[in-house]
Amino acid sequence: MTEREFRFGVVAGRAPSGAEWAATARRAEELGYDTLLIPDTRHTFAPFPALAAAAAVTTTLHVGTYVLSAPNRSPGLVAWEAASLQELSDGRFELGIGGGRPDAADDAAALGADFGTPAERIDRVAATIEAVRKVENAPPVLVAASRPRMLRLAAEQADIVALGLAPETTEPLLARTVSQLRDAAGERFGELELHLNVAAVAATVEDIPSWLSRMVGGDPRDMAWNGGIAFLVGSAERIADLLCRRRAEFDVSYIGVSSMFMAEFAPVIKLIRGL
Repeated sequence: MTEREFRFGVVAGRAPSGAEWAATARRAEELGYDTLLIPDTRHTFAPFPALAAAAAVTTTLHVGTYVLSAPNRSPGLVAWEAASLQELSDGRFELGIGGGRPDAADDAAALGADFGTPAERIDRVAATIEAVRKVENAPPVLVAASRPRMLRLAAEQADIVALGLAPETTEPLLARTVSQLRDAAGERFGELELHLNVAAVAATVEDIPSWLSRMVGGDPRDMAWNGGIAFLVGSAERIADLLCRRRAEFDVSYIGVSSMFMAEFAPVIKLIRGL
């Protein structure tokens, strides 16, 4: 199978002002990133208006949700919003959707939505994808998955699969997860683009900021020392080699990087693309 070209995304949730949000989008485009991705939480901007604003001040940067919590919106509403943003961005939108992170139940309650059982949330993801696929000029669909039932759904219906693994996950578990996805997808596996998110980029483990602990749920330096796949440590050359090896071994070609580290990661993009 021919290896996919790498894609790189910046994951950002908000900014102090509209001007600074626009500046983040423009900076991501200037640094060579392919997408600006936004989470779906009450602590971030509402995804669709924020992405519309980012698309309006850029020309090549794609924008995407990373990821919508399916219980928060009806399938029809998501399809309408997605179709609108796909048109307004001139085809630069990708819809990311998942069943909701562990603390997303509070968000759903605050928004007047029923979070539902795990089975109900998987059904909502499937219904949302079905509704989006029916719109004219439907965007690509990313599904966040890590467990067998969602991996099967992603294998059957997604264009992009975000491997929603914990930051401390090591390569053996990554390998097992990709193997599960491959088995579920069968011949369709070659059509899937695999995404991994990066929590930190640093020259050394000691350079990883300790305040990141509140975002990753533990000591980020310990996670990095123990081989956590969400931490990229070393020179740009070393990181580029690591990502190329992971693409060859695990078929992961789409890398999301926290906006807090987008400048640190930019030299890796240049190396990989030979710029």
